[in-house]
Formats: sequence, structure tokens, C-alpha cells
Amino acid sequence: MNLGSEAREPDRLRTGESCSDTEPAANRNDERESALMIREPDIPPMILVVEDVQETRDGIEKLLNADGYLVAVARDERDAIQSARHQRPHLILVSLAGLPREVITAARRIRERADVGENVPIVVFCIEEIGEGAELAIGQNVHLTRPDNFNQLRSLLTRLLHEIPIAT
Repeated sequence: MNLGSEAREPDRLRTGESCSDTEPAANRNDERESALMIREPDIPPMILVVEDVQETRDGIEKLLNADGYLVAVARDERDAIQSARHQRPHLILVSLAGLPREVITAARRIRERADVGENVPIVVFCIEEIGEGAELAIGQNVHLTRPDNFNQLRSLLTRLLHEIPIAT
């Protein structure tokens, strides 16, 4: 993937919920599943980047920061669960080594174990299952993509973040 960047003004988001990390996940689950993410123009969205290759992780973080997003990074599933619990991302971007089925399962485990609602989109980089430049929604707000440049990834992220309701 060519990670060339163009500057753009991102949409801004906030979550319509707050939660204590000390409260058991089972008690928070019903509240979190019913809570909707709400877009608000003055708060940048948080994207959690889960990437096991340091150089790629750093490059994606730099490009997303340049686009105005807040970025949390994780090097593996375990690190991502901890980060998602504390950062409450608006979108999770997963690019890990392994078979596509294993990576998709790991992405879903991150959402479940971090107690992140299904309204938070997950984007999984997938190089074996789909053609270059393609995207495929596979349910539960999980999307496979194989962008051939950063602009394609940017377009997907923008579209997914646009689907979040606007605060009134």
C-alpha cells in the first residue's frame, strides 16, 4: 500500500457515554450496547491502529494524525484490548499477521473483550481474501479492505465515520 498523504479536514466525533474502568464489564454491557456514538464538530475522532509491524504502525499513525485524527496504537490483540478499554476508539483498524479468518476473529475478540459496542466499526486489512483496492463488509460492522494507497483507506474511514449520527 502506498501511504502517500493529502491533508483533509476530518469529521469529528464523541461518544454519548461515559464509564468507569472499575465497573465490571458485565454491568456496563447493556448500557454500552445501547449507547450511540454521536458526531460533534469540535472533538476529533479516536482511531485505534492495531499493527504488528512497528514501521507500518508508525507510518499509519503519522498519516492519520496529519488528517486530524487522534490515534492510539497497539502491537497485538492483548495490547489492543487494553488500549480500547482506556481510549474508547470510534474506529478500530486492524492489520496483523495471520490468516484472514484468524485476524477477523482477533478483531472481533478485541471488540468483545474491550467491551466496545458493535456500533464502532472495525476495518481489517486483508491481503489474501480480496483483490487490491477492494472492500467487503462481512457483518457486525466489520469491513475487510485491501487499499492500494492511503487515499482509498482514507475514503473508507471517512465513510464509516460519517455513518455516526450527528448531535442535535
